[in-house]
Amino acid sequence: LQNIRIMEAGHPIPDANSFAATEAAINMVSGLSPEDKVLFLISGGGSALFEKPLIPEKDLENLTKQLLASGADIIEINTIRKRLSAVKGGKFAKLCEPAQVISVVLSDIIGDPLDMIASGPAYPDSSTSQQAINIIRKYGLTVSEEIMELLKTDPPSQLNNVRTKITGSVTQLCTAAEQTCRELGYEPTVLTASLACQAREAGSFLASIAQYYSSSEKSLAFIAGGETVVQLKGKGKGGRNQELALSAADGISALNNVAVFSIGSDGTDGPTDAAGGYVDTDTKRLLAEKGINIFETLENNDAYHALQACDGLIITGPTGTNVNDISVLLIKR
Repeated sequence: LQNIRIMEAGHPIPDANSFAATEAAINMVSGLSPEDKVLFLISGGGSALFEKPLIPEKDLENLTKQLLASGADIIEINTIRKRLSAVKGGKFAKLCEPAQVISVVLSDIIGDPLDMIASGPAYPDSSTSQQAINIIRKYGLTVSEEIMELLKTDPPSQLNNVRTKITGSVTQLCTAAEQTCRELGYEPTVLTASLACQAREAGSFLASIAQYYSSSEKSLAFIAGGETVVQLKGKGKGGRNQELALSAADGISALNNVAVFSIGSDGTDGPTDAAGGYVDTDTKRLLAEKGINIFETLENNDAYHALQACDGLIITGPTGTNVNDISVLLIKR
């Protein structure tokens, strides 16, 4: 595209490119007039890609790693992030004043909370400093006195120069999956577009649904959209979608013609090249033949290598969108 400058940056941990790109954006909106308009496109991943930290880079990196490993959900993580940033929590919109901001949002968070998507750089904050401090205590995070002082501050709670429109969400993703399953001969049921729990629990739950409907004479599809979390205990490789899929493998191993897959809509699952994972009724047996124990693998957070061993990785490459994850249980008759 002409006149468009693309700057690749770090995710899920901000890097020097994130800071440089953000500084370039700030420079672009400096000195605007009330007649100027800023078209601001926001998607998931923006919390890492768009950042001007108020704390040293090493402190930000350390805290981000702690949050990602703790099992905190994205709302909790972004409640912390926006207080440590010069652009999150509506602060970028303030930098654009007196110009008008037209914000177009691709939502990757359950319920489409506009102040949390990409940590809400152009939307008033609804969280409180006390909530931020409680999150630090809840997960036993180690932070500096400087961070604790910043957490006591609140971003702007009101903005008068922003118009916002959501252009895509996980609800639309579930609707599209429902239509595709129907076209493929399945009777689909959307369980939720608000899946929010441990990935292992979600996988086990889908397996229990498969067990309940194992005597069905019709081909069935059960769809769940949302974003699960993983508590890192091991040193393996994987992502929440891979862990979810592998967690279902044991529960469906005694059934016939059942499969579970889970993918990230952006084509990326955790720090891997896979979008997610696929398992079916043969997965447990195939892994056992290779000496791989599902429980031990999950304890080590090493779903990637287990799924790789049974050809269960889903690799799509970047999809160009990001509207949460989708998990599907298929019962074929």
